[in-house]
Amino acid sequence: MSTPTHTKEWILTNKPTDFPQLSGPEPTFTLKTNPLPPLEDGKVLVKTLYLSNDPAQRGWITKGVDPARLYVPPVPQGGVMRARAVAEVIESKNPKFKKGDKVLANAGWAEYALNDPQNLQLQPVQQLEGVSVTHFLGAFGMTGLTAYYGTKIIARAGPGDTVVVSGAAGATGSMVVQIAKKMLGCKRVIGMAGSDEKCRWVESLGADVCLNYKKPDFKKQLVEATEGYVEVYFDNVGGEILDLMLSRMKKEGRVAACGAVSNYNTSQPTGLRNWFEVITNRLEIKGFIILDFVASGKVGEAMAEMVKACKEGKITVDESMETVVETKFEDVPKTWMMLFEGGNTGKLVTKLV
Repeated sequence: MSTPTHTKEWILTNKPTDFPQLSGPEPTFTLKTNPLPPLEDGKVLVKTLYLSNDPAQRGWITKGVDPARLYVPPVPQGGVMRARAVAEVIESKNPKFKKGDKVLANAGWAEYALNDPQNLQLQPVQQLEGVSVTHFLGAFGMTGLTAYYGTKIIARAGPGDTVVVSGAAGATGSMVVQIAKKMLGCKRVIGMAGSDEKCRWVESLGADVCLNYKKPDFKKQLVEATEGYVEVYFDNVGGEILDLMLSRMKKEGRVAACGAVSNYNTSQPTGLRNWFEVITNRLEIKGFIILDFVASGKVGEAMAEMVKACKEGKITVDESMETVVETKFEDVPKTWMMLFEGGNTGKLVTKLV
């Protein structure tokens, strides 16, 4: 193919306070076609093949957020929506990358993107025969590392522990279930998901039981499942479920605070009523960001452990662990919104067609 001179891009036009708006007078994103600058020495031009969809992206575009309170700079209004991608090198003026290479790239919601070499990573696909490259956006990417870091290091889960995981059918939660049960040998793993079908899938991954939080008797079921209370809670959702779980923790229990998706799309987030439980039961609640783990230099060790567990059949990394949605570039935001509609099992990946 000839070198492209223009690229389609989704631009952040209006920062939302509640649910992003994909249409109407003030849409959150606007599709534009912009010229590509000439390829400079040392840089690489890539074509986006697959986009990572992550709840954290919602926090990067919220209106009125103080940039000093975020762990990464927010997406600027008028800028390309940020996203990690699997991409193909189209043209290179860097000796480390050649045309046709598959790479991880900070491509954003763009058809084509220029990247500095420090923002690209060649994929070690040859290490895991039969594993799709898309899993390097999920189970063997930041998602899997988040699950590993939060479960093993932040929550210090071990063989004597019962672990509860919210959002257990999601990209991170499904890896937490497997890491806790099959890698760390935790005594009992309890998942939460939004349908009976998802719950059965979570149980197939190793959870001892998974509870449908949309059922009217969910609270009763959770109390019964956590009889005797639990040592570890891996929180992906925040809000009412976090509040409930504070009352189900043992003394000196540990909460790994990973996400708060229940409050991402509202300007009136749910507060906590059971905070006194933190004091009376000496609970430890620790928020964490995967970038801290990356900076520690221990990611290679963690990845080696997960790869070994995969090869030994201890953890499942296959097509069931991701929802890959074939998407026209014009529909990229619609696929991303599936994150907040319960439309995916495992990692949600956009495949551009």
